Amino acid sequence: MSTVAFIGLGAMGSRMAMNLHAAGHTLRVYNRDKAKTKAFADKGIEVCESPAAASKGAEFVCSIVSDDVATREVMLGAAGVLSAAAPGTIILDSSTNTPAMAREVSKAAAAKGLAYLDAPVSGSMAQAAGKELVILVGGDKAAFEKALPVLNAMGKMARRIGDSGAGATLKLINNMLGASLTAAIAEAAQAAEAANLDRDAALEVLVEGAAGSRLMRTKLPKIFKRDFTPQFQLELMEKDLRYFLALAQELDMPAPIASLVRSQYQAAKRAQFGKLDSCAVFLQASGERPKS
Repeated sequence: MSTVAFIGLGAMGSRMAMNLHAAGHTLRVYNRDKAKTKAFADKGIEVCESPAAASKGAEFVCSIVSDDVATREVMLGAAGVLSAAAPGTIILDSSTNTPAMAREVSKAAAAKGLAYLDAPVSGSMAQAAGKELVILVGGDKAAFEKALPVLNAMGKMARRIGDSGAGATLKLINNMLGASLTAAIAEAAQAAEAANLDRDAALEVLVEGAAGSRLMRTKLPKIFKRDFTPQFQLELMEKDLRYFLALAQELDMPAPIASLVRSQYQAAKRAQFGKLDSCAVFLQASGERPKS
């Protein structure tokens, strides 16, 4: 087993880190909000004062933070991972970043003798807790193969997609598809309710029909029940759509569907639904307000 530094103990990171602990890896953790480290301290896991402190002596560093800005700080900042990690350390960054950010950190890491893999995950809190995440990896093949025991302790599948930035690219494609399907499910829910259909019957048929998917199974019931407790926050989905559109511009390709869907999420975020689940895009379209 390995010594692993874990940076970012939010809804996803806390569950991923606990799975590493359960698998027998030695953890050292850091989180900006110290309250989120209590469950780890209670298990005797070392809580560190900075990403740099957590990274000293670690064989692997895992990170999952909110965006490019946070990644730049925890990786490249004065007290960041790259300032302290020893040569040979492998960094697994599960944040949803732009491919450009991944490539920038990878280049800086290589200059210090470190291996940086962009390793974002597909799945939400339930999959993180159940070790059922799909992990999309970009970067050096040898480093990926060496990191497999750590990756496999957090997910059911880890695949190398290509060179640096490839994991980040596929994650943005994945989340664009998820956001678009969720917006379509919200529109379908409006139609089913307006037509006064039996909700249970509609749900059963749609889940088993050609459009059936995990999102259909999870998001449509939440909408029907007006349960917008977050599995994946709407504001994070809006950010991922923004990143996808930046990628589309970089690739010089049109993205009309993603542009339309992003406008819906952006409007929902401006309507103060950002902290709710991504399926709260339904509220923006319906004009409803969430129940307190």
